[in-house]
Amino acid sequence: MKLDRDYFFTHSPIDFTFAQNSKDFVVEEIPLYEWSGEGEHLVLKVRKKNLSTWELLSILSKKMGISRRDIGYAGLKDKNAMTIQYLSIPRKYESKLSFLSDEPKISILETYFHKNKIKIGHLRGNRFFIRLKKVNPTSAEKIDSVLKKISLLGIPNFFGFQRFGIERNNYNLGKEIIDGVSKVRDREKKRLFVNAYQSLLFNNWLSERIRLSRIFENFSGKELEEALKIGNFEIGNIEQISEQEHPFKLLSGDIMMHYPHGRAFETDDENLLESSKRFSERDISPSGLLSGKRVMRSEKDAKSIEDRFAEEIKIADGSRRYSWVFPLNIEGNYREKDFWFELNFYLPKGSYATTLLEEIGKRDISIG
Repeated sequence: MKLDRDYFFTHSPIDFTFAQNSKDFVVEEIPLYEWSGEGEHLVLKVRKKNLSTWELLSILSKKMGISRRDIGYAGLKDKNAMTIQYLSIPRKYESKLSFLSDEPKISILETYFHKNKIKIGHLRGNRFFIRLKKVNPTSAEKIDSVLKKISLLGIPNFFGFQRFGIERNNYNLGKEIIDGVSKVRDREKKRLFVNAYQSLLFNNWLSERIRLSRIFENFSGKELEEALKIGNFEIGNIEQISEQEHPFKLLSGDIMMHYPHGRAFETDDENLLESSKRFSERDISPSGLLSGKRVMRSEKDAKSIEDRFAEEIKIADGSRRYSWVFPLNIEGNYREKDFWFELNFYLPKGSYATTLLEEIGKRDISIG
């Protein structure tokens, strides 16, 4: 199986240059909660340049004589960027932070005390600054137009190319690990490879749902029925789907999740239009499957498509992931003298800024 990727918006591709570096790509983590101001854990607000989170943890572990297991973090941040994120260490190691004065790529901006260790997922989202280059005035106008649509409708929540490794094919090894063909002793690396395969299945499923939604947007009546048949979609309640306001169409049996966080529930024929209305109002959002153990599955029409991209993965837990997210506080500024277009926006945790850029450019930005 190969990675599939469809784009949701229908504009023509837009030319720009994007290079991930510490000047043109800035990420700031937004904590999930406020720090208590007391406790046995020291929270570090860390700014790093051109270091992965793994490299940052290794430096702290080595220089401070602390086990990496004792360092808490909420999420992984890009290497080729300037990023600000929060880490936690046991309070007793506070005096050993002085070594950072000799580390040009790492700065401690602020420190706090807290009762608990930071854990994976303990963040609200991320704020981004991105500079696009070689943008002519016509392209700048097109970018502005697409940003307005994104502000109104949101974007599909694809996993970004970073998820799949330098060669963009980590999912192959993940599949071999799942099938027992290959073994990886390092637990973290094994998890990353398996996650890459789960992400492949999710992205391919989401591309299929976008193609289905596009059929409903472009056809009606007998032509719609014929297009669905050609696309191999066996869908009931065509009328209710066609009446939905949002162009990403919900299906009976979809697993919806309260947005931007909350419980999951199944939608059905009786509340499909109501769910679509709540989706447009950003109260709920549809979810896609991350294959694995102990995970809620879709039913009915939604199941018929999900089953094409679902696999039994006994060595990893499954989960549901928002298939659609709504970027906030989108701001665009065109610097015509430099042919730069600068972007500021916020995304919920687990979403990729590069996915938003690819929706704008209508192309894979990992290859230039």
